Amino acid sequence: MPPLVHPCPVGSPMVLLATALLLSELLHPAFLLTPEHLDAPTPAPEPALHVKFDPSNMKLAWDCRENTTSVTCAMVPREGDRAVKKPRTKDCWCNFEDISLHRGVLLEVQVNTSERSFREKVLYTNPGGEGTAAHNFSCFIYDVDFMNCTWAKGPAAPGDVQYFLYIRDSKRKRERECPHYIQHLGTHVGCHLHNLSGLTFRNYFLVNGTSHAAGIQFFDSVLSTKEIERYGPPTNITICCNASHCLIRWDKPRTRRALSHSEFQYQLDIQRKNVPPDSTNPLIDVSGDLENQYHFPSSEPRAKHVVKIRAADARIPQWSAWSQPVEFGSEGADGSLVHVYLLVVLVTLLCALGLGFLCKRLVAGITALMEQMSRASACKQAKCPSLLKHRTFRRRNGSTPAREGDPEFKDRVRDVQDTPQARREGTVPTRNTVTPGRSIS
Repeated sequence: MPPLVHPCPVGSPMVLLATALLLSELLHPAFLLTPEHLDAPTPAPEPALHVKFDPSNMKLAWDCRENTTSVTCAMVPREGDRAVKKPRTKDCWCNFEDISLHRGVLLEVQVNTSERSFREKVLYTNPGGEGTAAHNFSCFIYDVDFMNCTWAKGPAAPGDVQYFLYIRDSKRKRERECPHYIQHLGTHVGCHLHNLSGLTFRNYFLVNGTSHAAGIQFFDSVLSTKEIERYGPPTNITICCNASHCLIRWDKPRTRRALSHSEFQYQLDIQRKNVPPDSTNPLIDVSGDLENQYHFPSSEPRAKHVVKIRAADARIPQWSAWSQPVEFGSEGADGSLVHVYLLVVLVTLLCALGLGFLCKRLVAGITALMEQMSRASACKQAKCPSLLKHRTFRRRNGSTPAREGDPEFKDRVRDVQDTPQARREGTVPTRNTVTPGRSIS
């Protein structure tokens, strides 16, 4: 039979050892932790909206959320004002107007639902080496239907860099690449367009580049066709002059868009011909509100003048080329006042001489008339002895004396008056002295 095993007494060493081991396990730190000392559970990560930005159409999109109550999206450029959009709650995208992106922009989306809010930010940068992008970019429209754009190679761009220009209209319906590049040492540094039918009022210009040596940053800009259009010179210049001034008229230049008179300003260059260079007239500023006309003070006789006109936008003083010169005035008058004064003095002198000659003739005539009247008066007072002794005459055909009323009496008196003796005595009266019907006493 197996031996009997007696239990250990309570106070034996084995019981005490077993008790100590049991207490050490129960006092382990893991068993001493209370709910107050436990770490809070780590929350699940916030679901991402997966925001995406497409610069080709300036569209910002994200993942849609159920039970959306409001949506706000924003674009914050590094230079410029913050643009905020509030799309419809069922839309998961928003569009922004074209802006320049090459300096970088911050994009934000906040979606509020009935359970929680979602917010996400995206930084859009310009990848590539600093200083590799094209710079000094500019464009201008001329002759209404042509445009030139130019730029310079980036200072840090590698030697094999090549640039490309893309133009997109503001309605984002058409994007096209430059059809005719201008090159310098094999690198595109400009573009010429001779068909601007696809351009709208605002257009987005993008110049990007490629290279095998380094990444090339892009350059972009938004330009208004009205701001970059260079007007042609005014046309159909006409000049109508009167005695005091000349009225100058012209037609406004042809533009891409129909513009009113008030949207133009003009400068007139009116100069006299054949004058020293230091005596030129200043330019004349004319507002378009005057409806393309100017009254130029110029009295007759006027010298030969030449007028040229140029135009610009009323708010942007970017002047056009000068128009073709138009002449007015007389070729004989050289514009010098000295010649005018000499002409006036000469005319005055001639008038004075003529008047003096007429006065002298008039005085001489009056003097001669007075002398004749004096002689006639003296003859009457002396009773003209040479005529008295011939008072009566006989008729040529008879012995009857001629009377004063007879025709023969008059003829005889004329004959006697014109005798040499009467001339010596100084008693020859005028023919009007003997009046018919009166006798000589």
